[in-house]
Amino acid sequence: MNRCQATIHSILRNNLEVCQVRFAHFAQPMGKPGMPMDQRYEQQWRELELCDELGFEYGFQSEHHFERTMPSPAMYCTAGAARTRRIRLGAMGYTVPLYDPLRIAEDAAVLDNIMNGRLEIGLVSGILPIYFQVWNVDWDNRTDVTNEAVLLLKKAFTTDGPFSFDGPFHHYQDLNLAVKPLQKPHPPMWLMSRTPETLAMLAREGVHTGYLFLFPRDQLAPVYREYLRLWHQAGHRGNPNISYTTFIHVDETDEAALSTAKEAMLACRLYERPFQEQLPRPGKVTEYEVRSNVTDVDFLHKHNLMFVGSPQSVLTQIRDAAEEGFFNTLFCEFNFGTLEDENLMRSIRLFGTQVMPALREFDPTMSTAVRAGG
Repeated sequence: MNRCQATIHSILRNNLEVCQVRFAHFAQPMGKPGMPMDQRYEQQWRELELCDELGFEYGFQSEHHFERTMPSPAMYCTAGAARTRRIRLGAMGYTVPLYDPLRIAEDAAVLDNIMNGRLEIGLVSGILPIYFQVWNVDWDNRTDVTNEAVLLLKKAFTTDGPFSFDGPFHHYQDLNLAVKPLQKPHPPMWLMSRTPETLAMLAREGVHTGYLFLFPRDQLAPVYREYLRLWHQAGHRGNPNISYTTFIHVDETDEAALSTAKEAMLACRLYERPFQEQLPRPGKVTEYEVRSNVTDVDFLHKHNLMFVGSPQSVLTQIRDAAEEGFFNTLFCEFNFGTLEDENLMRSIRLFGTQVMPALREFDPTMSTAVRAGG
């Protein structure tokens, strides 16, 4: 066991709050052939209601523009909160460079009060240049702009009375966030990132993080182990959320689940975007291969990138992936392609009743720390 592994092992062993797997319903409510958008949105609220009933911790929705989807994080949170009682909700996330950060702060403060303290603030730096082009926003500095906004939001939430902020990208003098969030010091914040520099800042500031199934788990696990170490070094209580987002489909048998998922996925092109090919790694699936086969259920299933099968099979797939990828929060994208409503709701219910309970005491971060230490 090297020094870093020993430190992580000690942190996890002595941490009073056990880090078990948490679950989020993740939605990208793309339009479906023959389904008007009012019905598509209603379907999403019924999904959330079911997840609320089943005990999911979170519900998140992406922000996309110029497609048949829901581009407003605030609308999602408001409508979702009205249809649920317990589940915590948020965008995943606000595309920060497209906003004045103070507008995000104002939205979040009001939403948290409306939602009775159930808001999660999800942030992203942006993945599609077209949005930036339309609004004439600089694409190249999006990461730095977003990282600075994290500090600005925290200052706005926690300062009583007027405050000033002077950074490379944002300058404000004597402004006052008059409505403060209900949660103190502020709602939990998330920023999706894979870069060590950003993750070091997030660990210091107590901000949760995560990544998509498009990126190799084995490569990223050491990066998130270091993030966890820095989180505790900064003195934060408990463990952070390290999320992993992927498609999930559960049915009574492996055969039924695979058959339904294949048919539905034929119409799903959501992740097929321009990308740069990574250098090949012998024996390992690359990001290039994943993106090239992102609608190939057989490929995704073979490499354990899409969790599909019977409840027992999906349980095993998630345990293996979580140990390899060092994540403790699973963002479940159940509704993809042309999946029919009956199959969708059955998948969510089977997952919630037969998969989630078996993972409640599973601690993937402890498992990987112990395994790494021998």
